[in-house]
Amino acid sequence: MIDSDPRVLLGHGTENDFVVLPDPDGIVWPEQRLDGALVRRLCDRRAGLGGDGVLRVVRSAHVPDAPAVLGAALGDCEWFMDHRNADGSHAEMCGNGIRLYLHVLLTEGLLDRAAAEAGVLVGTRGGPRRVGARPDGGYWVDMGPAVPLGRGDAWIAGVTYPGLGVSMGNPHLVCLTDVEVDTLDLTALPGVDPAMFPDGVNVEMVNVLAAEDAPGGAEAHVRLRVHERGVGETRSCGTGACAAAYATLEAGGRTAGTVVVDVPGGRLTVAFDGTTTVLSGPAVVVATGVLTEEWLAG
Repeated sequence: MIDSDPRVLLGHGTENDFVVLPDPDGIVWPEQRLDGALVRRLCDRRAGLGGDGVLRVVRSAHVPDAPAVLGAALGDCEWFMDHRNADGSHAEMCGNGIRLYLHVLLTEGLLDRAAAEAGVLVGTRGGPRRVGARPDGGYWVDMGPAVPLGRGDAWIAGVTYPGLGVSMGNPHLVCLTDVEVDTLDLTALPGVDPAMFPDGVNVEMVNVLAAEDAPGGAEAHVRLRVHERGVGETRSCGTGACAAAYATLEAGGRTAGTVVVDVPGGRLTVAFDGTTTVLSGPAVVVATGVLTEEWLAG
């Protein structure tokens, strides 16, 4: 039995969609209730609400592992993005999810607009991330540095695609290819070297488009599809967009610049200054509601 009002929201960032659970004081969805089985039921697109993952909106003080993952930054992070993949596993970080997270803090009245536009630190299992609102209604997030992990390969339908491993707080393998990404079968996880990625990996397949056609004076323009570990193919992946942008600039001999990333769910912008990575894009709440006792007891 849920002791408090089990409110839920549905939202997305460039169609990377989430079930959002408002739980500021950690009362409604404590760790022992929000187990893997319940996350899988929530994300089921036929028997549940449907989503690529679950985001619990909770203060860091109520997250048991927050001190371990945030360290000295714990006191600076009032809020923690408790993110679960659709398979029930914990996730480190999601660029689309954290934009939606800030949007929910605003729409739920948990943060004022001035503070959001100034930027706030939010805790994640990938470490603290600064996220902010733009006056035009969009959101930005400082994703931290992109860390190269070395060269590796992905295999799809017997074809080898060379790639670059990149960490954005979670692992990625970015494969730049001349093969049209829309023709690739990403319904199953591409084959990868398990020794390189023992905990799994997100695989990005990327077409680099004509630089002269890049919108807004960006240095590069790419098209991306992604298979996310623990989820499958998604319409968008914020950390994947950052990893793809890094690999694209690296292939062109650059360490800084702006890359426009087109994903099936829309458009993201990634800016590197040589030190950190800033991801910008939209976020929207689609619906709000209450879980019924009938469903919860099922």
